[in-house]
Amino acid sequence: MYKKTAFLFPGQGAQYPLMALDFLEEGSGEAERLFGIASEIMDRDMRAFLRGADRETLKRTDVSQPAITLANLVSAAFLAERGVQPALCAGFSLGEYAALAVSGVIGGEDCFRLVKARGEAMQEAADRSGGGMAAVLGLAPEKVEALITGWKIPDLYPANFNSSKQVVVSGTAAALAEAEERFKESGARRFVRLEVAGPFHSPLIARAREQFRPALDAVPFRDPSVPLYSNVTGRRVESGKEAKELALRQITSPVRWTEEEAAMAAEGLDAAVEAGPGKTLAGLWKDAAAVPCHPAGTVSDIKIMLEEKRAFGK
Repeated sequence: MYKKTAFLFPGQGAQYPLMALDFLEEGSGEAERLFGIASEIMDRDMRAFLRGADRETLKRTDVSQPAITLANLVSAAFLAERGVQPALCAGFSLGEYAALAVSGVIGGEDCFRLVKARGEAMQEAADRSGGGMAAVLGLAPEKVEALITGWKIPDLYPANFNSSKQVVVSGTAAALAEAEERFKESGARRFVRLEVAGPFHSPLIARAREQFRPALDAVPFRDPSVPLYSNVTGRRVESGKEAKELALRQITSPVRWTEEEAAMAAEGLDAAVEAGPGKTLAGLWKDAAAVPCHPAGTVSDIKIMLEEKRAFGK
């Protein structure tokens, strides 16, 4: 039986049509409550929306951020209903907002208000920037950083440190085109363009940070009741004040996920769960820690985890 479990929450790119609706069909009371809160704050019936939205619609940042956050929180609530509680929390990019809520730093309603404002600000900045993101596969993070520093390609930035062999970069269309050729010449195995709306986690969307600031200032942040880890620093967040400062910085700062994983693994975990859509973080976790990470984004995932592993208990 696992005693110390990390909850990991995925970010943008994990979305897919019909996500999280299976929790409602299962009769989860907390899922109903969260869908109700999200629907009120988003001013749309999120159940009907997720039932009808296609992949292209869900790719929009102002759409995907509230939708993924809803799916993340519903997954965490369903786990809690079955006695699975986090010993610590972390979220990848947008996923950090679900982590803020589950760790007790912000309330559920404020969480949806913030991701609504953040998504709108980031979509507007992305529309203006005309840029995007790409994954560089097969090169170490240190190598990618050194190459970018040496090349001095205008408007090219390291954005997400995903694993020992995968780094995501952000840039304008011209910067990414030039970088693709250079990374391949430098030994990268692949250069994969990502289905995201803009060059996130880079100075190219600094406008979004300033637009988001008033919404962030209006929300009270409490000290974490469950240990929480930061994308910006890769370390544990010590206070609500620090969490709020990091939430603003996170928009334009790289996601130091490899450092977060190492910091969490050092806490003597027995397991991790990816509480939200997809299995990306579970895949990345394999490179960072010996303990398992279980997908937990659907009712089926969670039932399989509980029935086959017999790993968790109250």
